[in-house]
Amino acid sequence: MSTHTWTAVGERTPVWPGRREPLGATWSPASTNFAVHAPHATSAWVCLVDDEGTETRYELTEQSMGIWHGALPEVSPGTRYGFRVDGPWDPDQGLRFNPHKILLDPFARAVSGELVSRPEAFGYDMADPSRPSTLDSLGSVPLGVVVGPDDVDWGDDAPRRQRWRDTVVYEVHVKGATELHALVPEELRGTYAGLGHPAVVDYLRDLGVTAVELLPCQQFASETGLLERGTTNYWGYNTIGFLAPHAAYAAGGDRGQQVAEFKRMVKAFHDAEIEVYLDVVYNHTAEGGPLGPTLSMRGLVDREFYPRVEPGRRGREHFDDTYFDATGCGNTVCTDDPFALRLVMDSLRHWATEMRVDGFRFDLLPALTRRHRAVDMRGAFMTAVQQDPVLRGVKLIAEPWDATGEGYQVGRCPAPWVEWNDRFRDEVRDFWRGHVDGVRTFATRLAGSSDLYGDDGRSPYASVNFVTAHDGFTVRDLVSYDLKHNDANGEHNRDGTDNNRSYNHGVEGETDDADVVARRRRTAANLMTTLCLSTGVPMLVAGDERGRTQGGNNNAYCQDNETSWIDWSDADSWPDVHDHVRRALTLRREHPTLRQRHWFEGRPTLRGGPKDVAWLHPEGREMTAADWHDGSLRTLGMFLLGSPLRSPGPRGEQQHDASFVLWFRGEEGPLDVRLLENTWVREGEVVLSTDPSLALGTPVTAGGTLRLDGPCVVVLRDTETR
Repeated sequence: MSTHTWTAVGERTPVWPGRREPLGATWSPASTNFAVHAPHATSAWVCLVDDEGTETRYELTEQSMGIWHGALPEVSPGTRYGFRVDGPWDPDQGLRFNPHKILLDPFARAVSGELVSRPEAFGYDMADPSRPSTLDSLGSVPLGVVVGPDDVDWGDDAPRRQRWRDTVVYEVHVKGATELHALVPEELRGTYAGLGHPAVVDYLRDLGVTAVELLPCQQFASETGLLERGTTNYWGYNTIGFLAPHAAYAAGGDRGQQVAEFKRMVKAFHDAEIEVYLDVVYNHTAEGGPLGPTLSMRGLVDREFYPRVEPGRRGREHFDDTYFDATGCGNTVCTDDPFALRLVMDSLRHWATEMRVDGFRFDLLPALTRRHRAVDMRGAFMTAVQQDPVLRGVKLIAEPWDATGEGYQVGRCPAPWVEWNDRFRDEVRDFWRGHVDGVRTFATRLAGSSDLYGDDGRSPYASVNFVTAHDGFTVRDLVSYDLKHNDANGEHNRDGTDNNRSYNHGVEGETDDADVVARRRRTAANLMTTLCLSTGVPMLVAGDERGRTQGGNNNAYCQDNETSWIDWSDADSWPDVHDHVRRALTLRREHPTLRQRHWFEGRPTLRGGPKDVAWLHPEGREMTAADWHDGSLRTLGMFLLGSPLRSPGPRGEQQHDASFVLWFRGEEGPLDVRLLENTWVREGEVVLSTDPSLALGTPVTAGGTLRLDGPCVVVLRDTETR
């Protein structure tokens, strides 16, 4: 049981009436205003907690429109606080008020402390969940922090958001990126300041990255089950503070310093012309199912915030069947509810304006769109985002599925959303492991996935292409393991997908066999070069270009250790793969031919001229209908016209660039491909090759032949136009 002390404040220290807006804690030199939404509560207190854990409670006597509010003079920035509320206890009706539980402000801009898995953190009696707990939770749960002004100098920083066609995304974990980085000062490793260090920023800029997509940085908590077995939620997909940067990633402490430190990291990336996107988790919270801890919303607005399927039945074994769960995490946030929708929208605007992030990737987006439990892409949340004058100007990325079958919405999100394209991931993996029926679906993915995005007014850049993500194998493991190896997660290897579409090249796991290692590195280069040069928005995963391995773990969500962290040493860094990725991204950046914004039409851009795209058979002709249905075909050429481009320049002028031919060979053994005899491009050179026998600069001539020795990507550039 908690042993903290507290003081109830009476008439000697009156609480000013304050204001009901804005919600949360709002500091000023005169006073700090506190406002919390709890419409069904019968009383409420704001509780200040000092460094020794002593709590002082101030009763909020003002209530307006369901919001309890009051102002306190002489509250300093950095002060920790929480709310307590009282009211009816009727879990079947979504009423879980319990004044023994101190609650995190849903609008807290900074958070101090972490969830500790012990009975005090739970709102119900552990022996009988139908009864409220009488144990006090202070010391077992996180608290809000009053945030004042900071000294961050943004200078001339202003939104300079890139066009999607110019964007290259790098998915990265704040802690894992620098925990092992020797060039980052030790005291900054694993922090926002570490990620914004020049050693990291300069590396990413040199690689060709234009945007970092940060795994969850909103304040999160580990699931109690993980804490009980001695692990934590490393990825962070378990949010509890929607407006607060995760405190554990701050080098300077958790009393508000994390806010300024996050901002400085953003500015460091912006100074390098790199955008910052947040992977945001609004679809559920860290409170989990009804048997989870009481941290915030459950104690304030349980009925409205978490939709239900049916009233729960008394008794522990049936107490957890009341929440509707489309996320697999125990609860689903109900954006049909005005307060829940407001919290999400205010949070997004806060990150876009105050914290200056450039975009958001929405975890399990369809769960957020549900209306009466059914996916509705025109529902309250989607409508609110698309009409918002701030949010419609930021980058919006959907993970277009949730934990249910009807939640799979790939290709169905409305503009201006772009989507993670798992069809690209699966079909590109299949091509490079030889599990394909010809090349037609592979060609569709190379050209932007028009079957998914070409019928609703969106561009090819609605497709965020990826071959790996945080969830699943790394690229190195994709070419080194046929099976997952997740025993370290403590779930008897039952967690994580079995549909990896991987190929170990004959040996499971790491090996000293030089031939196997060489073939693996070549396949890795093929996968990543394909990703970098396909039409759409390429997303790389941090460390894949360096051969990062998780030892075959394809669900390392609880591995906050060397399994997940990037190894920056050069001992086994696969430099050839890095060089191919860097070269491919350089070609993409320098040549608009390789990042066109219009759909290819397979017809001339000018009357009598060449087609904007032509698909080439290795025998030296354009592909025929019969060729597209040849299930044995494993080699494909793609001609891309550069002069003129279909897309006009910024003033409507005709654009001219080099033309390219990209060859993709997906099987072993040598093959002489004949270059199409044509009048479009007579001469060219090899500018990228994952075939080590084919040197850069090798000249090619229309009508000639080119030997491809085994699986490879070869890029030829027109030298006449250049």
